[in-house]
Amino acid sequence: MKKALLLSWIAILQLGVGAAAYAQPAAPAAVVRVARASLQTMSPVTIVPGTVISRNDAKLAAEVSGRLLGVAEIGTVAKKGEAVARIEDTALKLRLAEQKAEVARAEARLKYLANEERRFEKLAKSNLAAVTKLEETRSDRDVARGDLDVARSRMEQIQDQLGRTRIAAPFGGIVVERLAMPGERVAAGTDVVRMVDQQRLEIVARAPLDYFSVVKQGQALLLKTGRVEAQGVVRTVVAVGSENTHQFELRLDVGANLFPVGQTLRVFVPTAESREVLAVPRDALVLRPEGISVFVIDAENKARQVPVTTGIGMEDLIEVVGDLYDGDRVVIRGNERLKTGQTVSVTDS
Repeated sequence: MKKALLLSWIAILQLGVGAAAYAQPAAPAAVVRVARASLQTMSPVTIVPGTVISRNDAKLAAEVSGRLLGVAEIGTVAKKGEAVARIEDTALKLRLAEQKAEVARAEARLKYLANEERRFEKLAKSNLAAVTKLEETRSDRDVARGDLDVARSRMEQIQDQLGRTRIAAPFGGIVVERLAMPGERVAAGTDVVRMVDQQRLEIVARAPLDYFSVVKQGQALLLKTGRVEAQGVVRTVVAVGSENTHQFELRLDVGANLFPVGQTLRVFVPTAESREVLAVPRDALVLRPEGISVFVIDAENKARQVPVTTGIGMEDLIEVVGDLYDGDRVVIRGNERLKTGQTVSVTDS
């Protein structure tokens, strides 16, 4: 009797435990973020170093000799045509005044001889002796006209030299170096300041000659340095390599003020022609001992693990080959512990 009662109690307890287990709520859906698999035109790339340079980077030299009166400070921003240095011009101004007097004298001489020519022309009609004098006067007049041209040319040369005592910026830019100081005497050809245009920048890079046929003028290439990403457009490709490096040079236009002049960066150069591939964000890849996979979310918000093989990459996208299609939703956050068949809750944050 006691044994039967004990068995009845055990059966009741087991029934209660089973009912309690059956009544437990289902596990909550996993919260995930998703993105779409998409067809992209991509090409394999190699990374080569590049350097930012200015298309206008010049050392400005003195064009006349003299003592420097002033040189722009480093960091001075100058517009095209503004003076960045000045050379003493006192001696040239004195020479100009002297030459102007020479021009005036030559003009007076020419005017006198022109009057004499007209006078002897009248006399020559009735006086044979005046004919010889007329020819002599005309000869002197021609010489005087040449002297006047020489005097005017010398005056213009001095005026030109006076203008060159003012060293002007050939382009808008910033003074980055003072190569001579105020008070120093400089000769023609002496470097005085270095100017750099920070608005017109380009990237110079060199890549293996094997990829020369793939890089085209007008092509946009990815540029990276630290956390900064940008695109540069191929402006020119120099089709000449060296025996030692077997590389060709390419130059890319880049927006103003994106990078400082002299900055080194990485240039992503294509190594083959572009092709259309199915791509997903790199965050969609799940790396497990059994291989690489992605989780695809179906219309019922259930996860399906799909093994994939990866191919070429471009920025944050990577080519995948597997049982998924353009437009499929793939998990990019919360995929670390997902399992096939698990229900998910898709969030935007």
